[in-house]
Amino acid sequence: MDGFQTIVFEKDAGLAWVTLNRPHVLNAINLRMRDELWEAAHAALYDPDVGVVVFRGAGDKAFSAGADISEFGTAPSYVEARRARQQRDLWALLHEFPKPLVAAIHGFALGAGVELPLFCDLRIAAEDARLGLPEVNLGYIPSAGGTQTMPRTVPRGVAMHLVLTGEPLSAQEALRWGLVHRVVPRSELYAEAERLARLLLERPPAVLRLVKAALRHGPDLPLDEALRLDGRLARRLLADADARRSLAARLAGEG
Repeated sequence: MDGFQTIVFEKDAGLAWVTLNRPHVLNAINLRMRDELWEAAHAALYDPDVGVVVFRGAGDKAFSAGADISEFGTAPSYVEARRARQQRDLWALLHEFPKPLVAAIHGFALGAGVELPLFCDLRIAAEDARLGLPEVNLGYIPSAGGTQTMPRTVPRGVAMHLVLTGEPLSAQEALRWGLVHRVVPRSELYAEAERLARLLLERPPAVLRLVKAALRHGPDLPLDEALRLDGRLARRLLADADARRSLAARLAGEG
């Protein structure tokens, strides 16, 4: 897509690559980037040729060092800033995004730079990655969902330490606590992200969509309600003609 100033949006055989492209400021997320990410996410959402979205950061030093603090306090008013965020809530959009999201993380992934990957389904980190929520050092709190998504991803005690101290985790520490799913050499990061993304492209899209819904909503429900949700989603899948044909073809191929 043309016209973006802070990101690069590219499509390649079913994948959408979204690159945070402000390397001179460690890919800090400013208001323009947030809006452009919103537009790119919608483009991927409604494009039938896109099955998986992969996020990455330009340059050698960072996926993203977080929100652009140079913009703090520059909004016309708190009310206007709040209205703009509600009208274009990027984080809610990613939370409910039905297609698989993958984050390929290298270097610094701090603040919003780790909160964005927390909304992704798979997170691959390079060996040089450092992930954290340092907002406390600025007298602030994580404002892109980190206080809620982090303890839903890593043990609560680990999340508490990250948020209270602002100290980042190394890639290996992040792997140990489940913040990332895989750690690879820097030179292999994008190839591994693409390999996993293309693995997902081989799966039936309807199945991935409903699995994401089950995993997104089920764990916050009492078990009996979660099981009923599972049943509803399974029945919805079986009612999908394309999904039935895909399942039958796969079963026939295994026979």
